[in-house]
Formats: sequence, structure tokens, C-alpha cells
Amino acid sequence: MVKRLAVGFIAAVALAGCSTMDGGANQYTMVSNGVMVATNGMTLYTFDKDSAGKSVCNGPCATNWPPVLVDANATVSGDYSVITRDDGKKQLAYKGKPLYFWSKDTKPGDKTGDGFLNNAWHIIKM
Repeated sequence: MVKRLAVGFIAAVALAGCSTMDGGANQYTMVSNGVMVATNGMTLYTFDKDSAGKSVCNGPCATNWPPVLVDANATVSGDYSVITRDDGKKQLAYKGKPLYFWSKDTKPGDKTGDGFLNNAWHIIKM
């Protein structure tokens, strides 16, 4: 069962090996099998080392864990917010925690990053 969450944002994410989100259309996160995913079906993650509203995953970390980037003028509501990364790009956050993809997830439904790095990376169970 897939349930859309009430979030309007413009995604600007392209992930090798995955379908890309259309950067020109409103996009939504969804819940699939009890886990938050992007509209392309790819699992979304949070990182324990991030603080509310601040990503510490930059450089090589962001290569392995691509941030969910949004348009600078994206509007979100409810539990969603938009944070500014160190490089000035805008990233979608849920309950203050920045959201990421995992580069090793190759198809929708993969959750291979859950618990990675001494249990610092987590799927978002809904």
C-alpha cells in the first residue's frame, strides 16, 4: 500500500542507477511498506550525526548518501522543512532531520543502508 504524504516540493535529485525525479513538477514523498520513500520509490534515510536543521554529511559522505535536494523556492508544510546545506543548496528535512538517499540502493524498495555505520543511518518508519 502506498500513501502520499502532504508535502509539496520540487525535487532536484538525480541518482545514478535510479529513475530521476522531475525537477519541474511538484513531487511528494510516499509511504511504501511502512517506510518513507521518494516518489521514484527509493528509500529515504536520516543520519544520527545531523542535528535538527543541519546536515553534517558533505563531500564524500554526500557522494555515498546523496541529499534530497529541493528548489530554493520550495514550499513545504507540517513535519517537513527545507534546510540550507554548507554548499548553499537546499535539502528536504523531516521533523528537522535532513533526508538522504543511499547510493548502494539500486532499485525501489531497497533498504540496504538501514543501520549502516554503527547504526547511524536509518530508514524512516511510518
